[in-house]
Amino acid sequence: MTPGSDRIGETPSYYDLPVLKRPTWTWEVPAYFFVGGAAGAAAVIACVSGTRGTSNDSLARDARWLAAGGGALSAGLLVMDLGRPDRFLNMLRVFKPQSPMSVGAWTLAAFSSAAGAAAFADLVRDRTRGGLPVVVIGNAAGALSAATGLVMTTYTGVLIGATAIPVWNRHSRLLPMHFAASGLASAVSLLELLGHDHRALNSLALVAAAAETAAGAVIERDGGDASRPLKSAGSGWITRAGGVLSGPVPLVLRLAGASSPRARRAAAALALAGAMLTRVGWWAAGRRSADDPRLPLGLPAAAHAPSLGPPAAA
Repeated sequence: MTPGSDRIGETPSYYDLPVLKRPTWTWEVPAYFFVGGAAGAAAVIACVSGTRGTSNDSLARDARWLAAGGGALSAGLLVMDLGRPDRFLNMLRVFKPQSPMSVGAWTLAAFSSAAGAAAFADLVRDRTRGGLPVVVIGNAAGALSAATGLVMTTYTGVLIGATAIPVWNRHSRLLPMHFAASGLASAVSLLELLGHDHRALNSLALVAAAAETAAGAVIERDGGDASRPLKSAGSGWITRAGGVLSGPVPLVLRLAGASSPRARRAAAALALAGAMLTRVGWWAAGRRSADDPRLPLGLPAAAHAPSLGPPAAA
C-alpha cells in the first residue's frame, strides 16, 4: 500500500498528495465544448431543414452560418488553449481512430472546413444566382458538416470520460448523451432567439430539455464518492444550476407556455445559460476531483488523455 493510503477504497496517494495531475485547461476549453456542441447541432438542423422546401430556407441559412461561425470560433478557442497554432497542426499529422483526442482534432478540422464551405456556397448562390455546381458543392459541404457535426456534439463527452479523473470516468457513458442534448438545446435556442418560431424547433428543444432533466436525475441518484464534486462546493453549485436551467425550467416553460412565443424565448435564453454552466461545472468538478486523494481512481478507456492539458496522468 502506498504511504498515505491507509484505508481501503481510497485513492493511493503519497502523504495525501493527489496521484492525478489536475487539468491545466483554462476557460477556453469549457467555452470550446459549448460552442462546438452548438455548432455541430446547428449543422444537423441546417441539413435537415434545407431538404424540406423553400419555407425553411431562412432557417437553414441561419443554421449554416451558426455552424460556420461556431466552427471557426471552436478552432480559435482550441488554439488559444494549446498556446500555438502548430500544436493543433501536429495533432493532424496522424489519425488514430482509437484515440478520442485524434478523432476530435480531425473532426474539428473537417467540420469547420465543411461548415464554412456550406455557408459560403449559400452566400454565392444568393448573390450571383449560382448554377448547379454551386448547389452541388453547397449540398455536399452541408451533408459533410452535418455528419461531422453529429460527432462534434458528442465527442467532447467521450474525450473527458476516457480519462482517469474519477468524476469524469464515473459518468463516461452519460457524458456523450448529456453533451449532445445540451448542444442541441443551445443550437435550437440560438435559432429561436434569432426569430425562428417553428414548431419543429420547439419539439427538438422539448426533447433536449427532457434528456437534460433525465441526465440530472441520474447524477443526483448516483451515491458514489466519485460524484461528490458534482453535488458540493462551488463545482456542485455550478453543475446543479446548469442542470436546472437546461432541464426542468425550460421543459416546464415550453410545456406550460406552448402557445406563448415569450415563454419559448425565455426558455431558450435560460437553456443557453444552463448549457454554458453545465460545461463550466463539469470542468470545475474535474479539477476538484483530481485534487482529492480520497476519491477512487477511474480506469481510463484510452491510453492517453487529451492534449488539451493533458488532464490526467494515472
